[in-house]
Amino acid sequence: MLKLRSTALVKGFRQSAPYVNAHHNKTIVIMLGGEAIADSNFGNIVNDIALLNSLGLRLVLVYGARPQISQHLEKQGLETPYHNGVRVTDSAALEVVKQAAGQLQLDITARLSMSLNNTPMAGAQINVVSGNFVIAQPLGVDEGIDYCHSGRIRRIDIEGIHRQLDQNAIVLLGPVASSVTGECFNLTSEEIATQLAIRLKADKLIGFCSLQGVIGPSGNVLSELFPHQVEEILRQREQAGDIQSGTVRFLRGAVAACRSGVPRSHLLSYKVDGSLIQELFSIEGIGTQIVTESAEQIRQATINDIGGILDLIRPLEEQGILVRRSREQLEQEIPRFTVIERDDHIIGCAALYPYPESLSAEMACVAVQPEYRDSERGTRLLQYIKQQALQYGLKTIFVLTTRSIHWFREHGFSEADVSALPDAKQQLYNLQRRSKVLTLDLNRHVMRLPAR
Repeated sequence: MLKLRSTALVKGFRQSAPYVNAHHNKTIVIMLGGEAIADSNFGNIVNDIALLNSLGLRLVLVYGARPQISQHLEKQGLETPYHNGVRVTDSAALEVVKQAAGQLQLDITARLSMSLNNTPMAGAQINVVSGNFVIAQPLGVDEGIDYCHSGRIRRIDIEGIHRQLDQNAIVLLGPVASSVTGECFNLTSEEIATQLAIRLKADKLIGFCSLQGVIGPSGNVLSELFPHQVEEILRQREQAGDIQSGTVRFLRGAVAACRSGVPRSHLLSYKVDGSLIQELFSIEGIGTQIVTESAEQIRQATINDIGGILDLIRPLEEQGILVRRSREQLEQEIPRFTVIERDDHIIGCAALYPYPESLSAEMACVAVQPEYRDSERGTRLLQYIKQQALQYGLKTIFVLTTRSIHWFREHGFSEADVSALPDAKQQLYNLQRRSKVLTLDLNRHVMRLPAR
């Protein structure tokens, strides 16, 4: 009797394919704590990191060395007190820190350089780059305590890191950074990873802990948390005396990253083989992800949003950036509007005016509150409007703008002549305002599935 081979691999591969496409060319910052590096499963984590690199993900690795540093200090009979959760690094301790961090850098680079047959990294040729991308400065004195050679970030060479990522290199950074005066300082890996994710505008921040993520009261893994929920968990843990565990340190950074525009942060187990792959390329995932507040949503506007939209657009109308709309006009056109609502306040809006006869539509009245403009809200509005236009069967979106030309060009729009507008819109064109016309071909901007 013919024995049929299992096709489970085919099903799994097909299910993961959308996530492979969605993650391609995305920037991910991975924080490897010293505990993860010391675990017996670390070799598998390195293999999975190499796999991510081969799939076209832009990877920045930040490694910590707390347990290794403590072990070296103990061997040499040195003690380093902590103040507010930060190790006080004197001159003697700094030498130990440099030794431990330097050894880990060499070990991690060597592991990523392996290309042995019969391993997941067979034939891999990975370029690992380390350097002075992070410039440090001293923490100084706090409450009478001199932190000595413990420091914090002064600046990051973001352009330099992007140049290396553009070459498909993995950027590897450790907890020791130099200053403009030529000194070395001991930084926390959580600060480095968090600030890198924020300033690189990374798509994800990933960290590891001993468990499978954040464990709920019933003992199950909490698969998704919002920043306000994480803050409550942190308060509970701090009240219980847990202020320095790897999970707590990562969660603090994840909240800061999320508040600053990093869409998702993931906390995984460094003990589970394949947790990194399963989290990124499966529907259900395996760990805990921290995502943007659910209190913020993008939706169709209703008549109840009139006041909020007017508060948002009036300052821009007074500056001449938007064309003035009366309340009566806005009430008539409200079905055309899309809004971003956060904590019952309208923080962004845009409108879509279809011209079915020319298979086109105008995107107008795009506005985002100033304090939220650095977190891609405008991009989210544009994506929503594009989906609406596609649902209407339209092929082109156009905008008329006087101040936001570069923003629209950065998002795929091209400048065009007034003659490119539908006839009805050409008749309404304001010659005195002299707005620039920009168009977007929807057929060349296909939507991608949201990635876990």
